[in-house]
Amino acid sequence: MRGIEPVTAAPDQLHELRRAFGCFPSGVTAVCARNDGEPVGLAASSFTSVSMQPPLVSVCIQHTSTTWPKLREQPRLGLSVLAEGQDEICARLASKDGDRFAGTDWFASDDGSVFVDDATLWLDCTIHEEVTCGDHDIVLLRILGLSVAPDTSPLVFHASRFRRLASI
Repeated sequence: MRGIEPVTAAPDQLHELRRAFGCFPSGVTAVCARNDGEPVGLAASSFTSVSMQPPLVSVCIQHTSTTWPKLREQPRLGLSVLAEGQDEICARLASKDGDRFAGTDWFASDDGSVFVDDATLWLDCTIHEEVTCGDHDIVLLRILGLSVAPDTSPLVFHASRFRRLASI
């Protein structure tokens, strides 16, 4: 068994912590809405189901996000679980510059939620609660509607790279 090293706030430790977190694969989501008629969105890989009653999911948003303040003000948010092959869409949504929706097919609900076409899951949500934790906010989203494409494989993020699921 390997020894367990203490974690500190030293820069080299933070790099190691980021690498450690990357050992756990996650799906990738797009959280999007209309803001002044235009789509606005971000990519979040820290997504998980939370509760069946009430129906809740969570995403974690970094405090330095410049997009979250725009999304937080919207009455509805669209959450799309991105599909295999949508890595370029994810990269654009995660970028700080440029048109995040360039080359992305999307659709919107009448309530302003924006969804990425050809995803594996779409959730129409409102913000239920935000909890500040460290350098992120845990955002609990209440699900108001959904659509699923269960035969569409999800995009997986692992060890700082996009991966594909394999059948065993």
